[in-house]
Amino acid sequence: MAVISRRERAEMARRARDIYRARARAGDTPGRIAAEIAAQLPHLLPLEVWRLAHGWTRAQVVERVRAVFTGRGLPAPGLTEQMLCRWEHGVRSPSAEYEAALCRVYGVERDQLRHGVGPGQDGGDDPMRRRVVLATAATTIPASLLLAFDDALDVPPEVERPEDLPQIRRRLAEARRLWEASALTALMAALPGTLAVAREAAERLDTPAAWALAAAVHDVATDLLNKIGHKSAARITADRSVMMSARSDNAVAMGASARALGMMLRTTGRFPQALRVVDGAAGRLESAGLRTPGEVGMYVRLMCTAAYTLGGAGDRPRAFERLGEAERAARRLPPGQAEVALPFVKLYQVTLNRVLGDPGAGLRAGLRLREEMYPTPERRGRFWTDIARVAWPVGDVEQTVQALRAACAYAPAEVRDRPSVRAIAVELVERYPRADGVGEVAAVIGHRHT
Repeated sequence: MAVISRRERAEMARRARDIYRARARAGDTPGRIAAEIAAQLPHLLPLEVWRLAHGWTRAQVVERVRAVFTGRGLPAPGLTEQMLCRWEHGVRSPSAEYEAALCRVYGVERDQLRHGVGPGQDGGDDPMRRRVVLATAATTIPASLLLAFDDALDVPPEVERPEDLPQIRRRLAEARRLWEASALTALMAALPGTLAVAREAAERLDTPAAWALAAAVHDVATDLLNKIGHKSAARITADRSVMMSARSDNAVAMGASARALGMMLRTTGRFPQALRVVDGAAGRLESAGLRTPGEVGMYVRLMCTAAYTLGGAGDRPRAFERLGEAERAARRLPPGQAEVALPFVKLYQVTLNRVLGDPGAGLRAGLRLREEMYPTPERRGRFWTDIARVAWPVGDVEQTVQALRAACAYAPAEVRDRPSVRAIAVELVERYPRADGVGEVAAVIGHRHT
């Protein structure tokens, strides 16, 4: 992060106010104004840009955030102008609860709040601007792959050689292998073709198995797109998965689709809606009796998703209650599967404490776990990035470096291509360039290390 003096900040704020007044008089929307401010003042971070694009002071934003809480029947939060200032300057990051409130105040989605103006927010469809936005949001995933994926969502390509279900199952298995290896670029390249043949087979065969398979491919796509910050496309794939799985009449397939959709609703701060979707799918599995390992395993994942959702909404008691239910269900799995599911559940203790505003508790919970508990590169990378995300807010630079180095060793894409983790790595490199191991992190993310 570049060091900016008070005088420079004051000058940038003055220029931003001038841009706001001129563009507001012309009848431009806040999205267009934000795009202009960001273009002329690239050193301003998105959170400050959105406030300036509305012409508001920090005091006005604080009042609006408080109104979001009180309007939901919650106590007014202890937000101050100083806290907002630190968030805007990148010194600290808002909790998930505050982030959701800010999204509502500014009328944007979470990835736009974090990464700036997104497609549609600037009021135009200029292809070059769209490519710049996509490249920025996705970090090192080639923009050409993202655009090809978007094109395939808009107009599914014709399938020249239809495939049977065993062939598509092999494609799905390969997609999952790439996911577990954290080979995100290769997975992004493979998905458009896999989605196309799975959709074509489902429409042609119109059998429950074909629809369930097509939904599963869309679930993998949702997970990938969400991870790299391409939220708009992830919401589309999640919606399509729900529609496809509904035609499968398979409670496990519908549970997987509900988890994907609930995840996307949660990222935009729609916590009650996300919880209804996830709880509905969990209820269907319970009605089926939770007789098979597949049903129990999906129930575990849904309970973890519900816990994360409740944590984002600030409901600590119910969040940990759902996580406890997930752990109890995981212990009912056969021994080999329970050994995988239980560490998956326990890692949510780290995440829940972070989103609830207690990263110190999350760090203590995380350090009780061991990387050997996680069998795949993606899971080990995720374990270490979760440690980094709780070590960084509490100021533990040494632990943050150690965690990011470990994540880079197992799954470089978890650090390089996930916007939330990459942001920590970039700030670490810029603020602590002489710390042991920082050079290795800088090399992985491709950031200049002085």
